[in-house]
Amino acid sequence: QLQFVESGGGLVQPGGSLRLSCAASGFSLEGYSIGWFRQVSGKDREGVLCMTDRGRTGNYAESVKDRFTSSRDMAKKTVYLQMDSLKPEDTAVYYCAAHRRSFRGTCTVNEGRYNIWGQGTQVTVSS
Repeated sequence: QLQFVESGGGLVQPGGSLRLSCAASGFSLEGYSIGWFRQVSGKDREGVLCMTDRGRTGNYAESVKDRFTSSRDMAKKTVYLQMDSLKPEDTAVYYCAAHRRSFRGTCTVNEGRYNIWGQGTQVTVSS
């Protein structure tokens, strides 16, 4: 079974940082594109950013530009979302997702392209 096991959420103060982790289970990450999404209660899930099969950040939401960065550790089969300068507006359930690459060096924040999903982790930014 292909799945992501997601962790790292929690409560932080505005301006603080968190790093989310998604550990691949049943697949290696090699040749996969990665997407990060978030969902506020009562709203549609939103694409945050994506990372290509080459480990480079691709598309990203303007709201997280210069604050969020994705990375990976291929030996650990783990992907990360580093979130800095967090704002109350970042409060949401965050999801990691993956799919086998279609075109090398590209990625998308269209959630319909992803078939492997983490279970979600709550990030709350509050004083």
